[in-house]
Amino acid sequence: MLRSLANVRTFLLAIFMIMAGSGFLSTLIAVRLELAGTPAPLIGLVGTAYFAGLTVGSLRIGRLVAEVGHIRSIAAFISVFSASSLSYALWQDVAFWTVLRFVDGFAIAGVFVCLESWLNERSDARTRSTALAAYMVALYLGQALGQFLLNIGRDAPALPFMFSAILLSLALLPVVLTRTDQPELGEMKPLSIRRLYAISPLGAVGTFVTGMTLGAFYALGAVFVRRLGMSLADVAFFTSCAIGGGVLLQWPLGLLSDRWDRRKVLVSTFLATTLACVALALLGESRALLFPLAALFGGLAFALYPLCVAHTNDHVGSGDRVGASGGLVLLYSLGAVAGPLVASSVMALAGPTGLFWSIGGAAVAATGFGLWRLYAGDALPGELQSAFRSVPRTTAVALQNEDTARPG
Repeated sequence: MLRSLANVRTFLLAIFMIMAGSGFLSTLIAVRLELAGTPAPLIGLVGTAYFAGLTVGSLRIGRLVAEVGHIRSIAAFISVFSASSLSYALWQDVAFWTVLRFVDGFAIAGVFVCLESWLNERSDARTRSTALAAYMVALYLGQALGQFLLNIGRDAPALPFMFSAILLSLALLPVVLTRTDQPELGEMKPLSIRRLYAISPLGAVGTFVTGMTLGAFYALGAVFVRRLGMSLADVAFFTSCAIGGGVLLQWPLGLLSDRWDRRKVLVSTFLATTLACVALALLGESRALLFPLAALFGGLAFALYPLCVAHTNDHVGSGDRVGASGGLVLLYSLGAVAGPLVASSVMALAGPTGLFWSIGGAAVAATGFGLWRLYAGDALPGELQSAFRSVPRTTAVALQNEDTARPG
């Protein structure tokens, strides 16, 4: 396994450092705005701006990368991201920070496109699954560990933003110094949302709801913890528990979906997510229960996207798989744009627990839709189901050369 990762170790180190330096920003920004007395809907708007930038970037950046090359592109994207991170310390203003979050989202979309196309180029059919799994672990591990940078800004408010910029800048070194040939970026045309829904109604709807779920969590999870009266250290640990749970439960649920009707596993996961949300809303004030429940919620919610991708891939041919993945990334991003707006509005009415009541409500709707699909459609025979893959919710680039699934 380690030998198969030798060709991509540079890019794994880069994504780890990038996520360690940027993954905690959404939490930090939400905490700072909450401390300043900013209403929840405005905090949600700032969170939405990031996913809006990610959505626009995912649609527009491919042409730029193809024209100027990967090394120049990623240098530009990380430089912009680093400058944006420092800019938060200049002026705390909702409108200004909203613009910066949009820039962050656009820049990170470019980073994902560059790194994932390199990852794809440096792995073959035999090693691609291992490389993609390692990429996911590096991404989530960096994001989880980066949360603890929240604790360094108590006496110097600008310090976390400085550390973010430092880590982002250093992450550029292993990439720009690589001797690896730059890959060619193939044309990526995502399937339309209408066609995706026609192919897999449950996959399309489930992906959108997953975007709402995780978009709301990333934008407002810190506000939930702080408004329960807990400390900044508790915020960092809460977010890390959710991300860690997301890493641990994806594979067990995925393997289960390979052995059973995947629709039932997906619907059951949405139902379990609903129950985890209810538990967090009712019992989250207990520190003894908050962190285990966060891990359970993260484990379930983070598994939803790869389950939706696997279910959709069961119904498309290998030639359409990248286009379907691109369409699902777009649907996820649109859901992530809507999620913070909806959840913050509910929080304004119901208090901090409104975050998980709103997420639970979306999960209930997806569960109901899934039960209808179980009734309306026939199950795919197990031998025709594609194998579960743990895939990033970033771009479809890493899957461009995939041709491993069975016909569907």
